[in-house]
Amino acid sequence: MEYLLGGIALFPYGFVPMYWMACEGQTLQVSQNQALFSIIGNTYGGNGSTTFALPDLRNASPLTGMRYCIATSGIYPQRS
Repeated sequence: MEYLLGGIALFPYGFVPMYWMACEGQTLQVSQNQALFSIIGNTYGGNGSTTFALPDLRNASPLTGMRYCIATSGIYPQRS
């Protein structure tokens, strides 16, 4: 199954699947994640030119042991 780049999903694993990152508010380099940055920008933090942040959803999980992750690879969503 192909996911949308930047899509957020809830996983019940003790690990983060390949091509996903845990939504824990971490700061990423724009130069290494240009496609993802073009979708979420600096909405969740970062300076918007060299860094941006992922959403922090650590306390939003409905059950212990589950985590929200964001797709770092996948289909680039169409924009109108």
